[in-house]
Amino acid sequence: MPLRYHPSMEHAEPDENATFEEMADTLRSISKKTLADGGHGLRSVHAKSQGLLKGELSVLPQLPEALAQGIFSEPRTMDVVMRLSTTPGDLLDDKVSTPRGMGVKVLDVQGERLPGAHAERTQDLVMINGPAFGTSNAKAFLKNLKLLAPTTDKAEGLKKALSAVLRGLEKVVEAAGGESGTLKSLGGHPLTHILGEIFYTQVPVLYGPYIAKFQLVPVSPNLLALKGEVLDLHEHPNGIRDAVVAFFDQNDAEWELRVQLCTDLPSMPIEDAAVRWPEEKSPFIAVARLHVPRQIAWSDSESPRQEDRLFFNPWHCIAAHRPVGSIMRARKVAYDASAKFRAAANLVDISETTA
Repeated sequence: MPLRYHPSMEHAEPDENATFEEMADTLRSISKKTLADGGHGLRSVHAKSQGLLKGELSVLPQLPEALAQGIFSEPRTMDVVMRLSTTPGDLLDDKVSTPRGMGVKVLDVQGERLPGAHAERTQDLVMINGPAFGTSNAKAFLKNLKLLAPTTDKAEGLKKALSAVLRGLEKVVEAAGGESGTLKSLGGHPLTHILGEIFYTQVPVLYGPYIAKFQLVPVSPNLLALKGEVLDLHEHPNGIRDAVVAFFDQNDAEWELRVQLCTDLPSMPIEDAAVRWPEEKSPFIAVARLHVPRQIAWSDSESPRQEDRLFFNPWHCIAAHRPVGSIMRARKVAYDASAKFRAAANLVDISETTA
């Protein structure tokens, strides 16, 4: 049975707010560096877009009570905007191979909003192609971030060489039946097609009275065929984006959005984001279908302007899907600070997208 959320399940550290502010300052330092180098305000993480897409999310009919919560409480179809990305805060050659991200913004959702967000009408899902976050909490993430921040936009040739070494090490680990999130995050991610990946929110949100994580899984045959497909990135610094553009020039695509409900707090913790919730205790179950039609996935003349105005944040949500846990609380401060920096640097309005 899914556990019902209670505020006592969250445990804020005494100096947590100071950690969040220091994290926001560190992320701003990354954006200040890339602004000074390139003259444009970039996201401090996931700076490089690998495609912008529009589609429709259709809630499945006859969901059981535990799954028929929030925006999934009844069958309906909602428009979505999606942004594919890779994780660094600088615009690197794709041969510096890092984890892939997907932001999903569901438009015109129904439901009570959080205090101070009554004008918003979206539900954002911020996802990565790995089941668990790289660190346990905000303090540990800040420690890693402060080590990575000084490497922003330095020695891309060295980064490409290091990435090749790390990919080799990751192959050895995977050949032994394992997987290293650390190696992947530092540049050792396999050079695979982004559209063949499974994406996860990694950290929890409320799901009505319950707690859950989300998973987005390719289900159309043309996406399933891309699982593990190695891209030729030789002399193709934007090869991931080029592959996305080529795919959607000829194809529609479908994903399934699935939910994993928390059923056992010791093995499925809220505050430790590095723990993968065991699927044998609570499997991911489909609640909606995401259809993305054939389209232009990136335009050099239009897409940069469009994405400057896009702002993905898990705190763009209805109250029934409020984020929980240390990493999510940190994101509330850090994401707002990053968005405000980009808006000021690029002289654009990044108020909540409605269409």
